[in-house]
Amino acid sequence: MDIKFHSSVIFVKDISISKKFYCDILKQEIETDFGNNISLKGGLSLWQMQNNHIINDNLKGVGNPNKSLEIYFETDSIFDISYLIKESKIKLLHDIHEETWGQKTIRFFDPDDNLIEVGEKLEIFIQRMYKEGLSIDQINKKTGVPENLINEFLK
Repeated sequence: MDIKFHSSVIFVKDISISKKFYCDILKQEIETDFGNNISLKGGLSLWQMQNNHIINDNLKGVGNPNKSLEIYFETDSIFDISYLIKESKIKLLHDIHEETWGQKTIRFFDPDDNLIEVGEKLEIFIQRMYKEGLSIDQINKKTGVPENLINEFLK
């Protein structure tokens, strides 16, 4: 038997609102659109939960099962994303924040209250720390990224 990961699915209340959010705000491209089910390039799918679906029936009374889930995206322009999120009046968990390992992130919620994180790409925050004056050794200690990979990012 062969089982391999295919994609992640987000169950949404209103496919048109979620489609607009993921495509217009998070700049995801649609791979296939079946109306109530949309596959985005990159492996994320949006499915509008139907009232009579077995999943919906079995999750009633459970509350939001996504409390421990975060959907993660990367960017090379974190400040542009922050501006777009604020301009679109999207509910923030927090504005731009520098994580202990040096990456800048922003977290907010999609229309169904799923937690979304957008973080700087690894090479972007490595380059930023180097420009800010950290040595390769200091970057390695702060991030845990091997020195040979840091050197690749700094070329």
